[in-house]
Amino acid sequence: MPRPSSELPEEVELSLSLDEPEDPEHLAGLVARRLGLSPEQLPPLHIRRRAFDARRGRVSLRLRVALGATPPPVGPAPREVTRPQDVLVVGDGPAGLFCAWELARHGVGCTVLERGKRVQPRRHDLKSLNREGLVDPDSNYCFGEGGAGTYSDGKLYTRASKRGDVQDVLQTLVLNGAPEDILVDARPHIGSNRLPVVVSNLRERLEAVGVGFEFGARVTGLLVEGQGTSRRVAGVRLAGGMELAARAVVLATGHSARDVFELLAELGLPLEPKPFAVGVRIEHPQPLIDRIQYGRDFRHPKLPAAAYTLTTQVDGRGVFSFCMCPGGFIVPAATSPGELVVNGMSLKRRDSPFANSGLVVELSREDLARAGDQGPLAGVSFQRRLERAAFAAGGGALRAPATRVEDFLAGRASTTVPATSYQPGATATDLGVVLDAGLQGLAGRLRQGIQQLDRVMRRFASEALLLGVESRTSCPVRVPRDPDTLQALGLLGLYPSGEGAGYAGGIVSAALDGIRVAKALLSGLG
Repeated sequence: MPRPSSELPEEVELSLSLDEPEDPEHLAGLVARRLGLSPEQLPPLHIRRRAFDARRGRVSLRLRVALGATPPPVGPAPREVTRPQDVLVVGDGPAGLFCAWELARHGVGCTVLERGKRVQPRRHDLKSLNREGLVDPDSNYCFGEGGAGTYSDGKLYTRASKRGDVQDVLQTLVLNGAPEDILVDARPHIGSNRLPVVVSNLRERLEAVGVGFEFGARVTGLLVEGQGTSRRVAGVRLAGGMELAARAVVLATGHSARDVFELLAELGLPLEPKPFAVGVRIEHPQPLIDRIQYGRDFRHPKLPAAAYTLTTQVDGRGVFSFCMCPGGFIVPAATSPGELVVNGMSLKRRDSPFANSGLVVELSREDLARAGDQGPLAGVSFQRRLERAAFAAGGGALRAPATRVEDFLAGRASTTVPATSYQPGATATDLGVVLDAGLQGLAGRLRQGIQQLDRVMRRFASEALLLGVESRTSCPVRVPRDPDTLQALGLLGLYPSGEGAGYAGGIVSAALDGIRVAKALLSGLG
């Protein structure tokens, strides 16, 4: 007698060797034996989660198989906009895009304003960044269609599951061209070569139902009506003087829109300094990381380029890896001339011969005060000083100051640097001097952190190059908002959202916050 389906577990977890096939017949046979059934008695199987696990010197592929389950349906599609477009969304990154998407699901229109360019012309400006060191303040790795995430690897793993429906975000991305494996992979990743297409498709679907998009539309002011507690946003002013009226404005400008923070401060809105971290990019040969992480199986064709996540404590401050890019590239992420910021990205294949990661140290308010930076924009002034020091140390043209790890640990400058993925080029120098120009003692904390991490992950401090600086790990400012209405304190109708407002830390969490703001805005509009 076959067991009733009500007695079958909802999920069965399997562990496969690297050489075992993943075809449905083989999986069905394994699950059937586990449950004491024949393959014919099994209900349909659906893979819910796939992850690589390296433990006890053995790597296995772990599959979570749901019996009789199907992927949850994607949320409702955007529908034709029938209400007036009296909502302006400032910023075309994940928070702004998913806010517009959620509004359109309810038939509410908006106009998305983006200071940068669409994907294709934006690519030309990125070439100028990489080849000539030319920074367009409105079109770069941080500003333009899709925001900073478009060209920063497309990682989709998040710890923000309590803030909304992560699966809804992932399925919306798949609906717009992302690979379906992001629905089951434990560490989903789209890739910087594929994410631009997804972003463009999402925008085109919104345009098809009446949502407006304006590029090259940098907001330089907010229109305000009323006084005191009755102050309300009435629209925005663009560079060039054009004014656009609106009943509500969503501010989703990303972590690098420093001019927006200054605009809000001039309006007298309360702003809060937010803890963040700064440091460097560390780059290794990818085969070295593969050997460290996978051991003797590191050449197995089924294994992807290996990643790592590392964290430790030095003087009560976290030192940790950030935005690790296996098989990736280091890119110049500056948004102003005379400043230098580095970031990481990788393509879907992750087939670069290099692995890179941010390696950063937490900064507290006390650290900023000791460095001479005060007030709610203390983190912004700290970032600027550090990025200018990095630009000067690199010698201009966005060349990155670089130091071999063994030299950095010894407290000396490097005289040569190995090959690197960073296209503008690297200048051999002493990164410790650059870091200490931001905060005296910062280099020492990073040295101790590297030494401790090398004990956790053997050979981490070998064959590695440090390039600086990694200073945009997160927004150093938070724009306080009402916990119920999500409107900015002191200005009704203004909805701060996403990473630039201090409420997200990546593509998925920013998208979730954009959806949350849209729902609050819909409630406010009645």
